[in-house]
Amino acid sequence: MSLAGTVAGCAPSTADSTPGTAAAPGAPAAGSSALAGSGGNYKDGTYNADGNYVSPNGTETVGVQLTLAAGKVTDVQITEHPSNPNTRKFQGQFAGGIAAQVVGRNIDELNVSKVSGSSLTSGGFNQALEKIKAEAH
Repeated sequence: MSLAGTVAGCAPSTADSTPGTAAAPGAPAAGSSALAGSGGNYKDGTYNADGNYVSPNGTETVGVQLTLAAGKVTDVQITEHPSNPNTRKFQGQFAGGIAAQVVGRNIDELNVSKVSGSSLTSGGFNQALEKIKAEAH
């Protein structure tokens, strides 16, 4: 954010100092291309991947479905694959809270650490996210 603010703060003074077509297109591009450029690298669509993580009960799997538009997450669904009641509880909590943390955000900005009290499930989510990024490129 501070970089964008710095770029935005510099752009008007550059535009004011150099009143030409080179400065005017440069200012909007600096403010918008950083976001559009990172989002433009991904194809719009819905992607699915499974991610694994280790819990006290062993290796667990969580399914992730992400919908992307212009590099931003527009929807997320979690498919729970619990191997025991404890995993069911934590994957359920994760599934209930993940949308609030990722929908509307740029896919490149996502690195989930803890959702609704579930910290281990995020490891599987992040692994699935990397697979989705690779597929969406």
